[in-house]
Parts: sequence; C-alpha cells; structure tokens
Amino acid sequence: MQARTVSSYAVTPWTEYHAFCDASGATVPERIGIRWLDGTNAEISITWSLTTASASATWHRIAVGGEAPGTAARAQVVVSSTPAAGAVFSYYENVYFGYPITTVGNLFGFNAEATEIDATAWFNEVNSTVTRQAPMVSWPVDWYLAGGHVIAMTASANGNASMRSMDRPDATPGVEYVAHCYLNPPTSGSVTWVELRFYDSGGSQIQATRSTLAAPGTGWYRQYASATAPAGTASCSIAAGIDTATTGQVLRVDTAVVTTAPVLRAGSVLPYADASFEQGVAGWTVVSGVATIARSTPWGAYLFDGAYAGTITSSTATTSVIRSAKFPLPTGAGGLDFRTEVYSNVSAGGWTLVRGVRWYDAANTDLGLTSGSSAAIPTPNWWLLGNTWTAPVNATQAAIEYSVTATSGSSVWRIDRLALWQSLPLTDIEAHDDTASITLTLRELTVGEYITIYRVTPDGSRTLVRGAGGLISLTAITSDQMIIEDYEAPIGVEVSYYIELRATISSAPGFRASDGVALAAGDIDWCWLKDPGEPQRNAQFTVVIPPAWKRSIAAASYRVRGRRNPVVLSDVRGGLEGDLTVRTHTDEEAAALHWLLDSGHTLLWQVVPGVHESDLYVTVGDVSLPRTVPLADEAWREWTLPLTQVDMPTTVGVAGSAGRTWQDILTGFATWQEVLDAYDTWEDVLFDRRIGG
Repeated sequence: MQARTVSSYAVTPWTEYHAFCDASGATVPERIGIRWLDGTNAEISITWSLTTASASATWHRIAVGGEAPGTAARAQVVVSSTPAAGAVFSYYENVYFGYPITTVGNLFGFNAEATEIDATAWFNEVNSTVTRQAPMVSWPVDWYLAGGHVIAMTASANGNASMRSMDRPDATPGVEYVAHCYLNPPTSGSVTWVELRFYDSGGSQIQATRSTLAAPGTGWYRQYASATAPAGTASCSIAAGIDTATTGQVLRVDTAVVTTAPVLRAGSVLPYADASFEQGVAGWTVVSGVATIARSTPWGAYLFDGAYAGTITSSTATTSVIRSAKFPLPTGAGGLDFRTEVYSNVSAGGWTLVRGVRWYDAANTDLGLTSGSSAAIPTPNWWLLGNTWTAPVNATQAAIEYSVTATSGSSVWRIDRLALWQSLPLTDIEAHDDTASITLTLRELTVGEYITIYRVTPDGSRTLVRGAGGLISLTAITSDQMIIEDYEAPIGVEVSYYIELRATISSAPGFRASDGVALAAGDIDWCWLKDPGEPQRNAQFTVVIPPAWKRSIAAASYRVRGRRNPVVLSDVRGGLEGDLTVRTHTDEEAAALHWLLDSGHTLLWQVVPGVHESDLYVTVGDVSLPRTVPLADEAWREWTLPLTQVDMPTTVGVAGSAGRTWQDILTGFATWQEVLDAYDTWEDVLFDRRIGG
C-alpha cells in the first residue's frame, strides 16, 4: 500500500534532494520514496529507500536521497509498506522534503555523511565488505542529522576489519580538526573505533589518530577523534573498524563528520583532545604520587562535554600532582592575565585541591608555578572551578597543574571541558560610525542558560536588542561568547547595555552592565534608512524635504435632530504619516536604495539630534524617483518615500549565516560554476535561496 503527498513541489534537474519522516508499524516495515514528475505532472520514476530491516511500533526514521532527473520539474513524497492481510496500520508523520540537511561545516558531502543515496561514499579497506542498510532506529523527533540508511561493514574473516570514506576533502596544516560518527558495535565487548586521517598532496597517509569506543551495550554511540593537521597535509578522511573481529560481525556507522574542532571556550589554548578526554588522556600525566589518570568508562557514564571525562583515582589518602601538556600562549602573553576553568565531579571519596598554572619560556625553561590555596573540591554533582593567573613577563607556554590530596582511599575525581585562555573583559562595547552600529561582545557565558539584553538610553528607558531569532529576551545561550551587532541604536546619543542572565527561565536573574558609548551624530542633512532584519541593506541618504507629518483618525459624525452639535465617535489617533524626500547622487546610491526598498520590510528611519525628529519604524508606500533635472545624463534623483509609522518588529531576527558556512557550499556543489548557476545573487547564496527553490 502506498500514500503520497497531494501536492507536488518544484525541483531543479540534477539537484540532490532529501526526504524523510518518522514511521511506526507493528506489523510490517516501511520505505519512503521521491516521485519525480515532468512538466505535465507525468511520473518519470521513483527513487526508493531500502525497506526498514524490521517492523516496529516504536517511532523510527526512514529516509531517502536522490538527484532529480534531467526532465524533472516537480516531485512528491511517497511512503509504502506491504502487508500480507487487511487491517494493518502504518503510521507516518514529521515529513520533510527539500535540500539535504547536513552538519554545519562538515567537510564531507551529503552521501558520505548520511548514506541516503547509496554506499559509494565508503570503501571496504581491510577484511570487510561494505553495504547499505536501513535498521529500525529511534531518534528524537527534532534530530534530523541521523536515521534512515547507515553503512554496514561486515568482517570477511576473523581478524581486524576496517573501512574508510571515499571522500578526501581538503585540509590545512596546523588546523585542529575533529571527526565523529555514530558507531553501532556488534557486541558490547567489540573493540570498535573511529579514526581521523591526514594525507599529503600525493595521497600518502601521513597521520592517523584513533579513538576507541568504550561501548556500554549495542546501541548507537557518537565517538570523537581529534587532531591537528601536520605539516604537509593536503586532505583528510575518516575511517572506522573492528579489532579482532569474528567472521560475519557487522559494524554500522551513521552521520560521518569531519569539521574544524569545536570551540569549548573562546580563546582557549587547549586542544579538544586535552580539554574533553574523548579519545584518552592526551597530554595529561601524573607528575608525582600514586594517583592515576584515565578516560572514564563506559561511554556516557561520566561527562560534561562529549561522552567521557578525565578520571583521577587515588588508592590511598595521599597527595599527587597532575599536569597537562604545555600549550603555546598568544603572542605577547607575558605579564597578561589568564583564566583557567575545569568542570569537576567527585564521584567517590573526597579531595582537597590546589589549582595552578606552570609557565615556560620559548626555550621550554620552567618559569615556576602560580597557584592558589588549598580547598576542598565541592560535592555532589558537577561544579565549575575557575581561577585567574598572571603570566611571567617572558612566558610563551603554559600547563595546567593540579595538586590533589585524597581524603580517603579509592577516591575518584572526574574532570572535563578544561580551558586556559587570556582574560578579557566580560563585556565589551564598540561604536562603528561608518555603519551606524554598536558591537556588544559578551564573554564567559554559560551555555544552556538564558539571556535578555536591553539597550539603555540616558533617560533610563530600556529597549530589547535584536538577535538572530528576534528580540533577545530569555534566549537560550548556545556559545560561551556572543557578539551582537546593534544596528538600531540611536545616533548621537550615549547608550549602554544591561544584560540579564538566568540559569532557568523562572530563576532570579544575575546581571551585567556595559560602559556607555555614542555613535557620532554626523551631518544634520543626512539620515539613515535601515532594515532591522537584513542590515546589509542599510544605507545613508541626503534629506531634501523632511516629512510634513499628519496623524489620521477614524471617526464618525452623527447629526442628532434638534441638537446644534453632532455626536462624534472616534478610535484612537493613528501614528505619523508623511512623505520623506531623499536624494541619491550616483547610480550606486540609487541601486542601494532600490535594494533597501525591494524587500518591502519594515524599516527604521534614523536622524541626528537637533532636527526635532525621533527615530521611527516605518513602512514605505509607492515610491517616485524623478531626476532632479529632466535630462538623460542627470544622475541625481529625488525620491519621495511615503512613510507610515508602525510598531517595532519583535520576531524579525538579524539574518545571517550562523547555520551555513562556505564549507557547506563547497561540499554541496562540485564546482563554483554550479553555485553561480544555482543562485541569482550572492545574497541568495548567503540565505540558500536557490533559483526555483
């Protein structure tokens, strides 16, 4: 039995598309397909997924990817199952059809990451065969980067078995990368792994970094491997395998990704491997004492970031010294302040701790330890422990050092998400007169908390500041550093910012406050017209005639017999309406104003103090733009812009590419010519608005 969408959707020939949904059926498994139609809505073909390996009443993801045929104009989504009798129910929801959804910044293309098209993105490297399967796997309803097809590697004989990606995207020497994928081991005791590999320009492998999964069972576990690309690196790949496999054992892999390493704390000098313990203890060592340091086990038992934590264990109530590797500091670090932090969890016994940093010069000479006082490590649960240190004047490297004393035998301390970075102001503010904007930088935020940001003017009034999702009010924090570009700050008036931070939406807020700053007033005869949602359109124009405002009112007059004066019923008086005349002097200025007006969005009209006007949010009606002199070679135009005052838009976000990078464009198209063919403008590239999409 089959069902398909009633509507069909426009597609572009030779373009990759992706369809998925969640399915549930206790009796029969399912599949999903893309039905390609020509310009007359006649069926060309159907690209089908594999049928799910087993039936299940549990909701699970089914997915398919495919390239639109050369004659395709439209497409429909089709779902199907094959019952052996009547009264069999198959349920489908959460349906998607569109361009492939992939991990932001992934160096691999859609098929290498998701395997929704075929198995050609993977190669059976050692003692293995590689196929594609569609196991029944439940994923969260809003997690769209996994599910559907997976790569299945089967061991051909007893012994080590491995496979690797066919994709070898470019990589840059000196850049830190992280590879990860979901591994589904055949048994909880199987030694399965993921490996990040680097190659030189001749295709020879020059480095491989392996990360072994400590599986708690036979589910799906995301395993990370990270490394810095060595000198001579030209490309990279990802590999996965089983050590000492037995014949017929199957390792399944989903969502293969290689990206630049994530930023756990802005400016931290610790590599991801040393900060998060995902593939071992990296450069951490026990300098003295009986304590041991290892990665926690199994996967997911102890973590603050990723799936593992560093585990320090002392068998006796004695003191040990734990030290990281040496890390290079930013140029000119001598004499500057640095901060360290560690997420800490005492899972057995008790500890006292002395935190410190050991400094080194360029010749690796030990410059000594800067440390604090001894204190008990807090319990229970996870705690964030932070300190500030001053580097010696000739310091160029540093290592984090902990002197830990167990208060009882068999004490265990877990550490994760460590960082060492130059201490900078928590709140920075900078005015940019050329764009009439203010940049607000907030550092050392706590991911997962909620933030509200107000702009404060000299009269004490507060206005919410705009972010990517609209006005920033109880917005979830997703990075420890936020950079907000405020294009709606008034011109020529000192403003500051008040920031509320809440651990939960309902908790009492903490706060920060910035210094004050003012944008230069500039020429009294100029004004700014700004698009709050797309500030790249903002521009400044000469005012020829300011608006002669009027305020309309809806009223009805009733003449009552025998009375001199009428009865008038009216609504509240409306906002300002009037015509603003501005001049453009060049074709470039005219094009800028056309671009600004093209969207039809609500605009912000801003003027300098002293013209006896206030900044207004307005809509613009029909526009006339005659030349100032009716001659063909006259470049000057005077534009009459009918303005109507409206409320500040609250849900409009500052458009940008936070979820899209040049790397995503590079992996989505084979050549830059294909990019030019797919988009009308570079703005369309930025927002992924494809021709015909």
